[in-house]
Amino acid sequence: MAKIRNLILILGDQLTPKISSLKNADPMQDVILMAELPEEASYVQHHKKKIAFLFSAMRHFADELRQSGWTVLYITLDSPDNQGDFTAQTQKAIQHFKPQNIIVTDAGEWRLSQMFKNWQNILKINIHIAPDTRFLCTEKEFENWAHGRKILRMEYFYRDMRRKTGLLMDDDKPVGGKWNFDTENRKPADNNLFMPQPKKFAPDATTQNILDLVSTRFDNNFGDIEPFTFAVTRDDARRAFDHFVQNALPNFGDYQDAMLEGEPFLYHSVIAQYLNCGLLDPLEICRKVEAAYHAGTVPINAAEGYIRQIIGWREYIRAIYWFKMPQYENENFFNHHRPLPNFYWTGETDMSCVKDAIAQTKRHAYAHHIQRLMVTGNFAMLAGVNPHELHLWYLSVYADAYEWVEMPNTIGMSQFADGGLLASKPYAASGAYINRMSNYCKNCAYNVKKRTGKDACPFNALYWDFMSRHADKLKTNPRIGQMLRTYEKFSEEEKQAIKISSENFLKKLS
Repeated sequence: MAKIRNLILILGDQLTPKISSLKNADPMQDVILMAELPEEASYVQHHKKKIAFLFSAMRHFADELRQSGWTVLYITLDSPDNQGDFTAQTQKAIQHFKPQNIIVTDAGEWRLSQMFKNWQNILKINIHIAPDTRFLCTEKEFENWAHGRKILRMEYFYRDMRRKTGLLMDDDKPVGGKWNFDTENRKPADNNLFMPQPKKFAPDATTQNILDLVSTRFDNNFGDIEPFTFAVTRDDARRAFDHFVQNALPNFGDYQDAMLEGEPFLYHSVIAQYLNCGLLDPLEICRKVEAAYHAGTVPINAAEGYIRQIIGWREYIRAIYWFKMPQYENENFFNHHRPLPNFYWTGETDMSCVKDAIAQTKRHAYAHHIQRLMVTGNFAMLAGVNPHELHLWYLSVYADAYEWVEMPNTIGMSQFADGGLLASKPYAASGAYINRMSNYCKNCAYNVKKRTGKDACPFNALYWDFMSRHADKLKTNPRIGQMLRTYEKFSEEEKQAIKISSENFLKKLS
């Protein structure tokens, strides 16, 4: 091999040959470094399935690169050459290859991005940090968009992304006459619906070796390693998405907010883990959804709703993360400090909705957005759980969780801990919402119709107590005012009963 020009570091969530660090690279002069590092696998207690998915996808991507002519130095978790962290591993590779430059695409997490920025002084070599071009909106573009706005609502950002991409546009007008069909996407599900399953893939020899490794090295981590049915290659990830478009997307719009006991997937795509690690391209999958709409196989509310999740919400959340870090991580508008209840790890609770959401999280490293927002997130906010502890839990337990996407969803959307920068209101709800959108309440130990008492649904007393505790902070919010006025109409006896029921339940959590 000719003299090494560049050592190119590729991270575990940069698994695409289109990554910017490879843009001007040359297989004849450059070497790629990839590594399964203990520090990255353990900075939170990641779900076993999440670790296995990423390690297997990384190994398969390394093979993909080698087949394209690249020299890849791949350090496995159990390699004697594993140095444990990115800095030490890169330092060792520099000593071996003596490259002229280090090239890396900027990380998706603040801590790693800051580490790369400090490498110039530590590693004593030229460091080139390339921007991550997989996203549609750059940090600078978002700063320009946000300039002068007191409130950063996703809806207006989303419209600009529609204009920029041309997705579902008819010249300068939205297809269907509306930008947003969300009001048509709130049907509750029932047991008579046909439930297509996400496409599943049997582990190959590489994946099976990883499963054995993770079972041994991370045996005390949260979650079930089996069954493992994720795609771990680009081709299989595309097959999984095509399967969703054909079998589930037509009903995704109608039932995307629905929840059914024992049905973890419903009409969801379950491809965020592929998208967030680079196996799928966001614009490519949106074009497929748009094509399905134009072909007449998918209704507008499903196509628009899905595209909004990708070019609207996903892009917006990432932009908020970089716009507000590092202080965003510790926002705590309600001053909540209760420790995260242990049942978030065990699933041992009599609340049917919470139990089911955590059980499927443990089994699949997955729960859909309403289960995260309106069940586990809603409960944590009503109970006064420290939002940072909840953030670390979500980061740990979901296969699609990376800090840039998970933290704003938790701190801003789920917990309203940023005071309304991101969400227009706290997403607080009593048991009535869960009963309307699911069948969880039918077999629950608690009575969803009761507000107070030992057998009353805990969400009910906690909801009204939350409103009472934070009335001063919420009274100016136009979307909450009606509920506060309703609370004020309760008798003093009812208010006291709510307070006692809430306090009694929260004592059990301790």
